[in-house]
Amino acid sequence: MKNITLILSICLFCCQQLFSQNNNSIKPCSSPEASQFDFWKGEWDLSWNGDTVRGANHITEEMGGCVVYEHFSNPSGNYYGWSWSVFDPRSGKWKQTWVDNQGAYIDLTGGMQDGKMILQTEFHDKAGKLVMQRMVFYNITQDQFDWEWQGSKDAGQSWNTNWKIHYKRKRA
Repeated sequence: MKNITLILSICLFCCQQLFSQNNNSIKPCSSPEASQFDFWKGEWDLSWNGDTVRGANHITEEMGGCVVYEHFSNPSGNYYGWSWSVFDPRSGKWKQTWVDNQGAYIDLTGGMQDGKMILQTEFHDKAGKLVMQRMVFYNITQDQFDWEWQGSKDAGQSWNTNWKIHYKRKRA
């Protein structure tokens, strides 16, 4: 009985050490692709419609760097939304979930393409026709970039811009 207890104790100790070493060395969100949204993190002043409408966006990194969390606000339009973005290593794509105070829920998938972050979704309208929508982050620098919400009714052959926002980093 003492031998079995000793063997089990040694096995348990070895398993704990192995788990502890693996757990400390694994950083699940440290791949280069998982940092593609780093440009977005921070405090942003937003403008659209020829700078006549303004808003703000606060983007943070959460859950050990695995989640990019967005807090969008347009107080004059009484419009607020949040999104959660994660890089999924299994698919090699970014996945984002958007919700807002108007009851919208949108799930998007995509990634970096030619220096632009493009996330897309698609659905069928009431008539059964395919509708595609996407957001495109482009002209990306450290202190500013442009964002567009685009739609396509011809399976992505052409895209129409429905909303364009200019982001400018807030200064302390």
